[in-house]
Amino acid sequence: MAANSEALKRAAAARALEEVKPGMRLGLGTGSTANAFVELLGERVRGGLDVRCVPTSEATAALAGQVGLTLATLDDMPELDLTVDGADEIGPDLALIKGGGGALLREKIVAAASGAMVVIADAAKLVGTLGRFPLPIEIVPFGAEATRRAVLRLAEAQGLKGEVRLRTRDGHVFVTDGGHFILDAGFGAIPDPAALACGLAGIAGVVEHGLFIGLATKAIVAGDGGVQVLTRSANTES
Repeated sequence: MAANSEALKRAAAARALEEVKPGMRLGLGTGSTANAFVELLGERVRGGLDVRCVPTSEATAALAGQVGLTLATLDDMPELDLTVDGADEIGPDLALIKGGGGALLREKIVAAASGAMVVIADAAKLVGTLGRFPLPIEIVPFGAEATRRAVLRLAEAQGLKGEVRLRTRDGHVFVTDGGHFILDAGFGAIPDPAALACGLAGIAGVVEHGLFIGLATKAIVAGDGGVQVLTRSANTES
């Protein structure tokens, strides 16, 4: 199953390469699917393709350097042509949950600076309603418990139930590249992602959340039946 999943991720990444044109300024996502794209892009660059790239995490920057990509910062190159990234869930109208890898803040900043965002994924990431994957919420360390309780109060007000946990890794609190903590909210279903996104944005201590709404312009999804391309305007297949 894992081998098949990796093959599907690579198939989606390969199709996304068709979106890349010479001279483009690219945003590079974070995670295993984005890594497949970075590796394939490296092959193209070694073959002569000229692009410049902004990575969304230290891990992606390291991989991109290893495969020979030319890197820049978003300060050096504040407007990008295209970002290619993965997603933890892809819902209706290409609303996303992202942040399982802990890079959601930088991923959203880079996506927002891009003329287009292409999401690559295997078909298991497609859902009818967002929320099966716990929603990552990036918060400042100061007052983390107070912020967690504020998130719980918002959830209750919106009829959402589920545990909101501080993310840990190897027995320690997980810290993002930006020095923040992450809450993982296991709501199970989020019927109104836009309302939740608005509410989270108003909580003091919340830096950013993993609801990416209105950012993805296209999703390239690989399944056992092949690769399908979904667009935000009509979610049409091609």
